[in-house]
Amino acid sequence: MFQLRQLIFCLVLAAGLTAQAADTNSLVWLVAHDSVTAELHGQPLWPLLEDIAHQTGWHIFVEPGATHSASTRFSNLPAGEALHKLLGDLNFALVPKTNGPTLLYVFTTSMLNATQPVRVAKPVVKRQAHVANELIVKLKPGADIDALAKSIGAKVVGRDDKLGIYRLQFDDAAATDAALASLKNNGEVAAVDYNYIFDAPPIPQVVANPPPATPALALDPSTPNDPCSPIIGLIDTQVQSLGGQLDGIMLKPISVVGDLPANTSAVPTHATAMAQAMVQAIVQVITPPSTLPSTPPSNVKSPVRILPVVVYDQSETTTSWNVALGIQAAVNGGATVLNMSLAGTTDSPILDSIVQQALAKGIVIFAAAGNQPVSAPSYPAAIPGVNDVTALSQPGQLASYANFSPQVDMALPGTTIFSYSGQTFAVQGTSPATAYATGVAAGTKGLNCPTWAQIQTAMQQKFPVPATK
Repeated sequence: MFQLRQLIFCLVLAAGLTAQAADTNSLVWLVAHDSVTAELHGQPLWPLLEDIAHQTGWHIFVEPGATHSASTRFSNLPAGEALHKLLGDLNFALVPKTNGPTLLYVFTTSMLNATQPVRVAKPVVKRQAHVANELIVKLKPGADIDALAKSIGAKVVGRDDKLGIYRLQFDDAAATDAALASLKNNGEVAAVDYNYIFDAPPIPQVVANPPPATPALALDPSTPNDPCSPIIGLIDTQVQSLGGQLDGIMLKPISVVGDLPANTSAVPTHATAMAQAMVQAIVQVITPPSTLPSTPPSNVKSPVRILPVVVYDQSETTTSWNVALGIQAAVNGGATVLNMSLAGTTDSPILDSIVQQALAKGIVIFAAAGNQPVSAPSYPAAIPGVNDVTALSQPGQLASYANFSPQVDMALPGTTIFSYSGQTFAVQGTSPATAYATGVAAGTKGLNCPTWAQIQTAMQQKFPVPATK
């Protein structure tokens, strides 16, 4: 039985990163680093405190009647100094707790008068949106999709005859709903459902930290089909150039959404961030901890390669149809482990069937648990056999935004910080936690070639999901 190498340095970066409030307002609270960056223009007190509570997990109490409008700009201040700038003339007391959340009291007269709690609204799990006039159908062997489509007034706009799955388009939503009810009772149909829409992935945010050194990960010369040389299928948006030797581990991208123009933006895509997180994890795994310097090594070699599979279109939206095609494209392209840093709230029998076919071939899959702090499952992470990954804000502490459903298998750091185009970027969520998990698994496979079953068992033990209160 093997021992999984420790993740240190980059991999324990964890924080609460958001940049929401308004188009001109942003607050980035890096909890694990005690570092806050803000640019606020007339932000009222209550939404400001709700944002702080959401990012930090603190319990905040306010003296009734207290008011303030925050207009400030600063970078990388510790929490205490940041609160002074954010709260202006208001008084506050920050009370850490050993066995519970930190308490923050905001008041004008006395801390004892800070009795009104700031409650972060509980998220409502909504049914995942779907394309209004489309269905996805999986047919039984021998069935004729063209005849079936004609009989229900549908147009076949997508097909994979080998998998027996088809995308049907109807005139309107009413016709779509009627066809769904009809096809569920059709003897030629193995499964049918809506074509669900996945939300756009989080955009990496600029942070004011100095750019971190980028690990130079080179590809070890190895047999292309060596089972100990894993290929990660990165099912995501477009990947931009990672620069230097890192581009050498990237295989030619596959797109299931047609040809897209090259993305030369100075802002990294979600997939670029995920690739960076994977690289950080691989470097930490294959470099002995006793020899790891204060900056990432420059000559690490690994047999791991990354196959980008683009399932998001130019508007950075995708559907269960695209994800299903992406999974199959990754498997056909030689991927042995899949990373799906995406999540939806609705189970799709069509997507389930494609995932189960990949698992049956021995493909290992990691998927994001989702960025809502609820116990409801997210998909495809909750499909049996998939490694369901949630996020930590710091060691042993579940991130305030992270899904904690019973299906979750492991929890890893929920923030990745990396350098791109001379700037430092960060992205938060169960997405980077999933990418870290995939990188750990692939790096371990390339290091000493344990079985995938051994790797997954060890990871569940090493990265347990913290208990929720």
